[in-house]
Amino acid sequence: MNFAVGFKPMMGDTQTMDNLEKQLICPICLEMFTKPVVILPCQHNLCRKCANDIFQASNPLWQSRGSTTVSTGGRFRCPSCRHEVVLDRHGVYGLQRNLLVENIIDIYKQESSRPIHSKAEQQLMCEEHEDEKINIYCLTCEVPTCSMCKVFGAHKDCEVAPLANIYQRQKNELSDGIAMLVAGNDRIQAIISQMEEICKNIEDNSRRQKQNLSQRFDSLYNILEDRKKELLQIITREQENKLQHVRSLIRQHGDHLEITSKLVETAIQSMDEPQMAAFLQHAKELIKKIVDMSKVSTIECPEQGYENMDHFSVNVDYVAEMLRTIEFYSGFQVEDEEDGFEADEAETGGDEEKIETVEDTGSRQKGTGSQHGQH
Repeated sequence: MNFAVGFKPMMGDTQTMDNLEKQLICPICLEMFTKPVVILPCQHNLCRKCANDIFQASNPLWQSRGSTTVSTGGRFRCPSCRHEVVLDRHGVYGLQRNLLVENIIDIYKQESSRPIHSKAEQQLMCEEHEDEKINIYCLTCEVPTCSMCKVFGAHKDCEVAPLANIYQRQKNELSDGIAMLVAGNDRIQAIISQMEEICKNIEDNSRRQKQNLSQRFDSLYNILEDRKKELLQIITREQENKLQHVRSLIRQHGDHLEITSKLVETAIQSMDEPQMAAFLQHAKELIKKIVDMSKVSTIECPEQGYENMDHFSVNVDYVAEMLRTIEFYSGFQVEDEEDGFEADEAETGGDEEKIETVEDTGSRQKGTGSQHGQH
């Protein structure tokens, strides 16, 4: 159904009043602010009743004003900018009233009540019945209409209701829908904030566990490095002992070689002596020295395989396999891990006994070599 405005007021004043009215519309009820008007921390304004409706929808467990239970406050979001408004235990009654906006509303209503340019006089007129105002609502066709249309026109067989009743009812439904959407948005925003906090916790926990894992492996590296140094020191001591023993034998053989070489040189010089008496004067003593040196020629030599160091070999296959099977454990496995640590300590003690045995073996070998040298 088509409608027409009943009259055409002066454009200048009407446009100014319209612009002013737009600034005085509550974003919740879409009506002009109803006193008292409260101002939010974001500087937007709401009817206190509308603010309370939003607050109650966002905080369903909050106790109403006058309750004997002490409330801890609550929060909701501004419908205009989505800024979060945090309230104390007084709820919306703790928000400051905007007296300036209330005064402007009073002035606007005074100006609007004047006969000229009064927006209240602008009535939609029926195009089919030009002198009839739109004053009823057709429930069947769901359109506003006039009384003449109901009596003689297209809506004479339809069910109708007073326009003001339908107007107020649908306006209330729209206001409730807006409040419901705003409350739903607040809940969604709370869920998003919660999930963002979960993401942050995941990142923090992962970072902490990575750090713990790195520290555990660094500790293993240090243990392996320390053990490697200990075993290398054992091999080095055995190496030095064997080298010292062999070099001592080399010096003994060298001294014997030097003595025999001088003796050979002396014997050759004696062979060249032309005088028989002079030759015989020293020959007997020289022959005795040669015989004695020939008897001492059995100086100790290192036994076969003395240079072998294979007894210092270690088997790390089982350790490597154990390292490959390192896995994460759950909370109830902590005690098992502690038991494992005790077993490792016992095993470490066994390894130290093995190393001591190796050292004793090397010492015995050294002692044997020394005895050969004495022989």
